[in-house]
Amino acid sequence: MGIAIAERLAAKGADVTLVHGPINVAIPKGIKAIAVTSAEEMHKACLKAFATADIAVMSAAVADFRPVKKATEKIKKAAGSLTLTLEHTPDILSEMGKKKKKGQLLIGFALETNNEQKNATEKLKRKNLDAIVLNSMQTKGAGPGGDTNKITIIDRQNKTLNFELKPKTEVAKDIVTYIEKCLKK
Repeated sequence: MGIAIAERLAAKGADVTLVHGPINVAIPKGIKAIAVTSAEEMHKACLKAFATADIAVMSAAVADFRPVKKATEKIKKAAGSLTLTLEHTPDILSEMGKKKKKGQLLIGFALETNNEQKNATEKLKRKNLDAIVLNSMQTKGAGPGGDTNKITIIDRQNKTLNFELKPKTEVAKDIVTYIEKCLKK
């Protein structure tokens, strides 16, 4: 989804920086790509890019937790059980919302499994976003891992735009059209 949005923004003339984790697809020409492999790397790269950005679309999230102690080699099977202690990863989107300057547009994504709209709206407010894109997990064929998605865009005034299930390239067009309307206000 992030690549589709980046590609669409670049096609509209935007100077695009794409921060991404491990992927197996080519980055379209004209897009500055920053590859990261950890939550900490993504945190640093996103905050650095956001400092000079007019628009940030955060379409993916890192894991909420990471092991306190990182194994340096494979953990072998042994009798009994294994206990892992986890700690929170940085909340990149929340930190960006705190650092957001006047005139910056910050759009987040929410993948919810229950109380979708309520939870997405709470996230929008809690993280100081201008809008949130709700990914539906209730529709077959929507969400991560596939080529289609069904979204709802919710703004700070609780106005919603509902879209049908469609290819992610078309979803990206819907999101970029929304961004263009925001910029004209």
